Amino acid sequence: MSQTIENLPNLGRYTAACLAEIGVSNADELRAMGAVEAYARLRFQFGRNITLNALWGMDAALSGIHWRHITEDRKRKLKMMLAQRTGQ
Repeated sequence: MSQTIENLPNLGRYTAACLAEIGVSNADELRAMGAVEAYARLRFQFGRNITLNALWGMDAALSGIHWRHITEDRKRKLKMMLAQRTGQ
């Protein structure tokens, strides 16, 4: 059985509730979708209420690290992947 979103590091109740609204209810579903795609869908659904910290948190959770340990290089890569995904 997959971990619940709330049990992943860096992600709490608010993020879990938002993710549930876009169809992600456990760690396996988040892993399958990927942090960038999940972030893009959250931004579409919730607008400015979702910040880049959500992207950092989801990526770090999937990597098993604290979001503050994401390197600047990784953040740049995530932003590039997001730009490619959104066509910007």
